[in-house]
Amino acid sequence: MKQQQLKRMHLRSRFFGTSFLGRADHNKSAVCGLRGNQSEMAADWKLKCNSQWQLGAHGVPMSDSVDWKSVFKKKPFQRNLLQNPSPYGVKHTIPPPEPHRSGMPPPPNQPPQFEPIGSFSGWETSTEVLPYDTSGIPPGVVVCQLPRYSWFSLEQRVDLKSEGLWDQLLDEFQPEIVIEDWYEESQLHKSIYQLDVKLLGADGKTVIKQHTYNPEENPKSSSHTWKKVSHVFSKYGPGVRYIHFLHRLKKRSMFDQFFNTKVTDSSIIIKTSKAGVK
Repeated sequence: MKQQQLKRMHLRSRFFGTSFLGRADHNKSAVCGLRGNQSEMAADWKLKCNSQWQLGAHGVPMSDSVDWKSVFKKKPFQRNLLQNPSPYGVKHTIPPPEPHRSGMPPPPNQPPQFEPIGSFSGWETSTEVLPYDTSGIPPGVVVCQLPRYSWFSLEQRVDLKSEGLWDQLLDEFQPEIVIEDWYEESQLHKSIYQLDVKLLGADGKTVIKQHTYNPEENPKSSSHTWKKVSHVFSKYGPGVRYIHFLHRLKKRSMFDQFFNTKVTDSSIIIKTSKAGVK
């Protein structure tokens, strides 16, 4: 009797031991298969990125540690990283609208305009009121009213890693960063437009590279068109993680009339090339 019980226990232990080993081998195979599939999928996304932007041909580092699926979906190259690039609803391919210069105050049922009209979502805006300019008034002359000038600022900060770029690309390859803007030759003043673009470090404060532009216009010019501003950042050094884009536009109010300078088609574009390599 005892021998039969011992025999049954031995057979049962052999059965369960074999089953356990079988399950372990199956689970191990499943895990290996999953890892293999993940590796194949990662390689597929890497190939898609290379095909989309010819990264390898441009010498862009393509480490396996990069989340290529995220890069492909965010598409950080050759697209505008600025939000709402035309807040005034106009394009540089069409002449800017002519301002209404009647010299008369607005109708009583229409409130006077003192701020630009547009859709400024995505932009942080601010106004700096400037002191009255009395430099051209001869001594003893009384002026009833002087024009009031102000700067209207629009700014954005772009997080490059959130847009799909990665550390090795920014630090070692340092792709070209192309800035473009179009401003209206509004003839309001000799200084109607200013641009300030900064490449910032990981803390969002340290300035690694900066470009400023402050043109001087001829207010007496009869031209009323769009003027292009462009700049290319290259060889800017490691550590860039943010881009701060700011432009300032001159506006003028006088006798309940308001005039302002417009901008359009502002852009920040990351190229797949770098200085000396096209």
